[in-house]
Amino acid sequence: MQNESILALFTKSNIKPTSQRLVIAKAMLAKPQHLSAEQVLSMVNAEDELVSKATVYNTLNLFVEKGLIKQVLIDSSKVFFDSNTGAHGHFYNEDSGELSDFDPIDINLAGMPALPDNTEQTGVDLIVRIRNSR
Repeated sequence: MQNESILALFTKSNIKPTSQRLVIAKAMLAKPQHLSAEQVLSMVNAEDELVSKATVYNTLNLFVEKGLIKQVLIDSSKVFFDSNTGAHGHFYNEDSGELSDFDPIDINLAGMPALPDNTEQTGVDLIVRIRNSR
């Protein structure tokens, strides 16, 4: 994404533009991808250490809150940030640690369970855990 596109997205999402947020957005929104915060940190600081770890985490969480990216929680120690905010599921390869998308049209669910009283559904996350054939 170009700076102008990112700045327009920030304005639409009511995000105050900073140089750190801009460089993190350029890395995260460059293409459909799944990145950990550590991977984003490495990408944005590849040449010079410009952005702190805390800033990366805070910015990614802000982007999730504003709907620019999604957070995919594999377990308590594995969190990915997904630049694809459309409806889709994930394959998680336990051997490689790779996360990849699949189209929800490939799934046939009979229905959803009844929700508890005084709640509303905010989404459905589907992660299919796989491993390499042995």
